[in-house]
Amino acid sequence: MSLDPLAIVTAFGLIFLAELPDKTMFASLAMGTRMRPLYVWLGTSSAFLVHVVIACAAGSLIGLLPTWVVSLVSALLFGFGAVLLFRADAGDDEDEDAAASRKITGFWPVWTTAFMAVFISEWGDLTQITTANLAASRGTLSVAIGSWAALMSVSALALLAGRFIAKRVPLKTVQRVGGVCMAGLAIWSLVEIFTG
Repeated sequence: MSLDPLAIVTAFGLIFLAELPDKTMFASLAMGTRMRPLYVWLGTSSAFLVHVVIACAAGSLIGLLPTWVVSLVSALLFGFGAVLLFRADAGDDEDEDAAASRKITGFWPVWTTAFMAVFISEWGDLTQITTANLAASRGTLSVAIGSWAALMSVSALALLAGRFIAKRVPLKTVQRVGGVCMAGLAIWSLVEIFTG
């Protein structure tokens, strides 16, 4: 198996552009404001790696998964995330320093949350299908490298933006916006059940 630089660049470019407006990017941004960004990035990168391997190994079979089930589970997870963010915001009468100290911490809880959020929501996603299609025609290893690098880059970009926002915007505002984003993603996932 040899590496094809053109296939790596092609996969990177296509997957990066496809993932930028994706719900996973916004989920990463929201998680990065409440959890340690490095741990979130490691969790999302691990989930992306699993999906890239699956897409490259069995790309044509991914289309057989019932998309409505994937969309429903994604909607439930995003809805749960919205509820958590709104509950954290509604119960906060103490100062923001005390609220900030309640961030979710610890490597394994953060990694698991980020991994599961991405792992479940990426099933049947455009980037997974694109990766599978590219792997069928451009070479598995090259496409896997380009796709994974693109997905990790978008996640890192979202987390950096989330960290930047968290330092300049009050925590309650971040929680409200994050809750609205998560609720919007839940609704979007539900709409996908009926339009997909």
